[in-house]
Amino acid sequence: MDFGVVLQTDPPAWRVVDLARQAETHGFSHGWTFDSHVLWQEPFVIYSQMLSATNRMTIGPMVTNPGTRNWTVIASLFATLNDMFGNRTVCGIGRGDSAMRVLGHTPTSLATLAESMRVIKGLVEGRPVDYNGTRQQFPWSAGSRLDILMAAYGPRALRLCGEQADGFILQLADPQITEWTIAAVRKAAVEAGRDPDELYMCVAAPAYVGDDLAHQRDQVRWFGGMVGNHVADLVDRYGDTGGGVPQALTDYIRGREGYDYSGHGKAGNVHTDFVPDEVIDRFCILGDADNHIARLQELRDLGVDQFAIYLMHDQKDETLNAYGQRIIPALRD
Repeated sequence: MDFGVVLQTDPPAWRVVDLARQAETHGFSHGWTFDSHVLWQEPFVIYSQMLSATNRMTIGPMVTNPGTRNWTVIASLFATLNDMFGNRTVCGIGRGDSAMRVLGHTPTSLATLAESMRVIKGLVEGRPVDYNGTRQQFPWSAGSRLDILMAAYGPRALRLCGEQADGFILQLADPQITEWTIAAVRKAAVEAGRDPDELYMCVAAPAYVGDDLAHQRDQVRWFGGMVGNHVADLVDRYGDTGGGVPQALTDYIRGREGYDYSGHGKAGNVHTDFVPDEVIDRFCILGDADNHIARLQELRDLGVDQFAIYLMHDQKDETLNAYGQRIIPALRD
């Protein structure tokens, strides 16, 4: 199992760079950041410094979207970083949540997402693509490579992921939901004539190592609120029962009354009070190191290739150290 760390690009940007450097020394292979330029600092500027400060780490957004940036600009950013640092980038992508909604937009359609993935990957890898009625190609990107991992929750998005993406991002660490979503992605891959074993499965969720469970829950309750935004979209589309979406994912948002993006990804977000402790315990990985190891072994057995920690709490350095000292070695053994 690989390990990643997901960071917010809060100022100072050099702190983000330093955390990525620390993470690599502790055995993390991937460094990710949020991509909401109106809430935090611009991540692609910071990626260049993260790549420079590390030796092997793969860097990218979790996740970007096809609505806030021109697709050719996204492709040029990745291709340029690959040219500078040697194919050490990865593109997590989705329909867009905070980056779109804060600007007054709705998330993009799955059809738009599908077309953007085709254009971005083709351009980064030096192939000619059709875009907006024109033929485009980067003559300088020969030899560049980019894996695109798609974030998804609902049946239609999971199907698209299996049909087209290089991998899957699930933003929660509940084993039941992990099993259901991975099975859906793999099934779609088979039906599209693809080898499902070639898809890279990434689970991302907050992880906090320690003994004060009540404090840990309060520090990461924001995550249930963030996931709730996506679940609310699923309920609108499929209903809160049936529709192919497990109730383990939909039930908890019944008390949801709204969401404040100014607290997105931050402890103490006042619009996450509806999230019960039971959901936090399922969606996140808390408790002592043994509890982390046990959950990660379960996820690995379900086919998860990478666990990426959302490192948005008050024990960032301590959590990285605990993973590097005990948890990552245990999983690799």
